[in-house]
Amino acid sequence: MAAAKETALDIQYTMPSCVPATNMENSGAVITATDMLDSFKAKQVAGLAEFMNFPGVISADAAVLDKLLAAKDYGLRIDGHAPMVAGKDLNAYIAAGIKNDHECSTVAELKARIARGMYVFLREGTVTQNLRTLLKGVTDDNFNRCVLVADDLQAKDILTKGHLDNSIRICIEEGVPPIRAIQMATINAAQCCQLSDRGAIAPGLRGDLVVFSDLQAPIIEATYINGQLVAEDTKYLPQVNRVATQNVQSSVHIKKFKKEQLALHLTSDKARAIEVIPQEALTNQAIVTVKRNDKHEFVYQETEDVVKLAVIERHKDTGNIFVGLLKDYGLKKGAIGISIAHDSHNLIVAGTNDADMATAVTALKEQEGGIVLVEAGAVIGSMALPIAGLMSELTGEEVARQEEVINQLAHEKLGISSKVDPIMTLSFMSLAVIPNLKITDIGLVDVTKFEIVPISVTE
Repeated sequence: MAAAKETALDIQYTMPSCVPATNMENSGAVITATDMLDSFKAKQVAGLAEFMNFPGVISADAAVLDKLLAAKDYGLRIDGHAPMVAGKDLNAYIAAGIKNDHECSTVAELKARIARGMYVFLREGTVTQNLRTLLKGVTDDNFNRCVLVADDLQAKDILTKGHLDNSIRICIEEGVPPIRAIQMATINAAQCCQLSDRGAIAPGLRGDLVVFSDLQAPIIEATYINGQLVAEDTKYLPQVNRVATQNVQSSVHIKKFKKEQLALHLTSDKARAIEVIPQEALTNQAIVTVKRNDKHEFVYQETEDVVKLAVIERHKDTGNIFVGLLKDYGLKKGAIGISIAHDSHNLIVAGTNDADMATAVTALKEQEGGIVLVEAGAVIGSMALPIAGLMSELTGEEVARQEEVINQLAHEKLGISSKVDPIMTLSFMSLAVIPNLKITDIGLVDVTKFEIVPISVTE
């Protein structure tokens, strides 16, 4: 937040609502309703961020209701997160005061939410590319409840494709009138977010606008914020003033980690595996046949697209680790490890063998988080993210170049499927509030049932 004040940007913050996202994982902190009150009183936030714990809302969990009521008392909007929630459960979720949802992946979900008065955020991210599908449900009658958003976009995609401007161009390609597409990115967004001082070019409103020449294929030429020219020809014009970040570095605490913890003991030749769905944060729950050694431990088979997947708690050095299985990720050799693991951001590592997985974990510790690729005991690619294990001090252009190299190595050297983004896909495998099966440092989570399930499947 201090760094943002040094830029021309006007960033509106929302209070994290679910830290941790579930009670089936360990995070770096716990935020209660009481913890939120100071920020609410000081008007530091514009709302309560996406309420991911939808089972807690639906079941009227007391701690959940305290957060919702606190936000309501201060007149703050409450953002949603309700993947695959339907029927009476959706009614209950909306009745709690939640006004929008960005987790729609089908037209049916979009229509169900708009029919109940919600705004639907039409998302286009690096992995979660839902916009073209959802546009099939946008009509003359409901477009004013539709908002264009981006979610988890890599720097390389922002620089090569764009951000909301890319979403506008996609809308136009799909037959949406340009003015309507622009409205979904501007006026609709401002109205949904209760920002009455912006969203249009009109007397009395902020002078926030972009300049472009071609309405049919808009390419931004200049950007004004509050009436001031801040960017032109893709160049940011004001002076860049950096702030100190030392207090949020050194965030990987795993002294208790041992390679032996990566062994996966199974009581059956049948096991649950997280099955990747390309271009989705959603996953399937697959039952796979596995090979075991004489110790009944999982053994990787080159003929099967099933590898180990481990989550290692990194914030408080608890020694917590859970090992599961990942299907259809395409990894054929070595290991990949990252410290971007939604939403608690523990370490998550996928690998074909324990030695390379352990090397990846050690390398992540040494570089204070980020991304590491390992093959035959050697680190073949890495990108450090020293700020909280999530952010870089480099420029967007430099980060984008590193991402391109990492992705190329992951596909060409480790064999990761070309259908998935190696980094972003892996980062979603621990998000235990998006169905169907996910993994945390505590266990394997059936998100639909919202409970821990065993990895071994017995008849």
